[in-house]
Amino acid sequence: MGHLVTLATCSLNQWALDFEGNCERIIESIRQAKAAGATLRVGPELEITGYGCLDAFIEGDTFLHSWEMLAKIIDHPDCQDIVVDVGMPVRHRNVRYNCRVIFFNRKIILIRPKMWLANDGNYREMRHFTPWQRPREIEDYYLEQIVGKITGQYKVPFGDAVISTRDTCLGLETCEELFTPNGPHIPYGLAGVEIISNSSGSHHELRKLDTRINLITQATKLSGGIYLYANQQGCDGDRLYYDGCAMIVVNGNIVAQGSQFSLNDVEVVTATVDIEEVRTYRSSVSRSLQASRQTPFVRLDLDFRLSRTGEEADPGLAPSEILEPRYHAPEEEIALGPACWLWDYLRRSGAAGYFVPLSGGIDSCATAIIVHSMCREVVKAVQQGNEQVIKDVRRLCAEPEGSAWLPSTSQEVCNRIFHTNYMGTQNSSKETRERAKTLATDIGSYHIDFNFDTVVTAITNLFTVVTNFQPKFKVHGGSFAENQALQNIQARLRMVLAYLFAQMLPTVRQRPGGGGLLVLGSSNVDECLRGYLTKYDASSADLNPIGSISKVDLKKFIHWAQTAFSLPILHEFLHATPTAELEPITQTYVQSDEADMGVTYAELSVFGQLRKVAKLGPWSMYERLLHVWGHELSPREVYEKTRHFFYTYSINRHKMTVLTPSYHAEGYSPEDNRHDLRQFLCTLPLARCPLPVAPSFFRP
Repeated sequence: MGHLVTLATCSLNQWALDFEGNCERIIESIRQAKAAGATLRVGPELEITGYGCLDAFIEGDTFLHSWEMLAKIIDHPDCQDIVVDVGMPVRHRNVRYNCRVIFFNRKIILIRPKMWLANDGNYREMRHFTPWQRPREIEDYYLEQIVGKITGQYKVPFGDAVISTRDTCLGLETCEELFTPNGPHIPYGLAGVEIISNSSGSHHELRKLDTRINLITQATKLSGGIYLYANQQGCDGDRLYYDGCAMIVVNGNIVAQGSQFSLNDVEVVTATVDIEEVRTYRSSVSRSLQASRQTPFVRLDLDFRLSRTGEEADPGLAPSEILEPRYHAPEEEIALGPACWLWDYLRRSGAAGYFVPLSGGIDSCATAIIVHSMCREVVKAVQQGNEQVIKDVRRLCAEPEGSAWLPSTSQEVCNRIFHTNYMGTQNSSKETRERAKTLATDIGSYHIDFNFDTVVTAITNLFTVVTNFQPKFKVHGGSFAENQALQNIQARLRMVLAYLFAQMLPTVRQRPGGGGLLVLGSSNVDECLRGYLTKYDASSADLNPIGSISKVDLKKFIHWAQTAFSLPILHEFLHATPTAELEPITQTYVQSDEADMGVTYAELSVFGQLRKVAKLGPWSMYERLLHVWGHELSPREVYEKTRHFFYTYSINRHKMTVLTPSYHAEGYSPEDNRHDLRQFLCTLPLARCPLPVAPSFFRP
């Protein structure tokens, strides 16, 4: 028999600044790890505070409460006789660090600061923390009294070191360090470290899990080793959803993998591994030559065995079998990620439910289907006996204290917490109204239907009385400005009416507590990128679950949901022409989104990827698109499309400053708040002519 060791990693649904709750979930994960026979437990990044505290990391209270919770964890009787790795912020010599604290039996072994910080896209770690710039160096950290009284320590090691037990060696990475070109796992492996842990706060993005798994398996495939990956899971109060998927990898092979989307607050993943397999895997000559030249790390001794030998060994214990990695299709990711995010937000916000204006189009349909998916996941968790979900769903569904009620279908949950409506005008069609009503019936939402032409007329009459001018639609001979103004009146009134009904419907339905509904938006990422929305119209809401998902992906999602959720009505949404229905319908004219925008949704997805992900300006994008679209379009046509995109993108940037907070799902979200940090005032001459004079080979 080799050196068998049972290891545990976990995904925790931590809330930003919920110190007591986070502490309890950490302790529970340690209990579960010990119950599975694990001798090492690894947790997510900054798990004591929650990852998304943002500028609260600058406040002294955050550090104070972190040490209070660490003291509670270290001293807890259930946290003994196991090596524990927890994440928290630490101030050392008046510098803030994102740290891991490793302890065993009321003794801190090492405080290990993060060396490479995430500082692009959604992350601003350099605003809150400083990276540790001295690899393979440690110094003394003078311990806070509240913890020192428990551990009996005055100072502990702080810095980049590894931990040697009686039988193996442990090294630590933190999130971004896995993604860097020369991550710590490379020198760790060459220096003889056999177990590497990684605590992460990695968010969900469509198709991202494949990249993450490739990096994790590659981290041990070249040089061998055991890799424990822990991750935050859930919404901790912001636009990101941390998608868990904790895993354990041995020599490039997955032996344990947790769920990617779950309503569980605590999920512990364990595996039994043989350290001898690492040593055999590392016997190649080329690896040994490089390892012999590796600069050594400071090794901190821990007088403890992670493996069970002799009388302690379980004769039935065997190494965990190799698993095939589990992936969700992008359509499933859209169904599950935003759904779990919405559930977390709802149960923590104190609201009575969600409200969605259904237009009969595919975007609001997608938002409604995501809420339907949320209700399905809730019922599934109830059937699995998830006590936290049972408690939350009874409270949100306004069941009295002590009630034994449990939902048996998603429609039961949906009817209590999800409210939809159709707001029609004389410009609305019978088809969109019927689609909205049928969808609401099929998913079980509480649905209302009304026209508000009298309100629109009252507003336009007021304008006419004051100015003695009556604006007309384009089809009635009106100017562009008149046509836009009349459309915007309808759009903005829908926002006002949505908030009125969202606030009052719980009262109308005699729901106790008096909490209102959260309004959900339905603008997709392509419309936001192009600016094809009215400021403060129905796109303005409390949350937007599809705000960074492209129209192309939304259509694929609806096509998938038609079968997966048994909703045949979705076929009609898929084949309907996208329209805002803000202009009169005539025998010769029906408003179309793509005609209004002057570009197709498929083309907008390409522009979005090139603008944000590929970081291309007007001229470089034009040159790239010559290769992408050159077989279909002439150079002049490519030029005109590129110029049109940058013009509309520029003049509409101001709308991004008030964009509804959106679930982050794509790498090219144009949201001004955190992901696309560009100026919102673009000078008109540049906006009108963003490209140089057309080259001579252009033809009209």
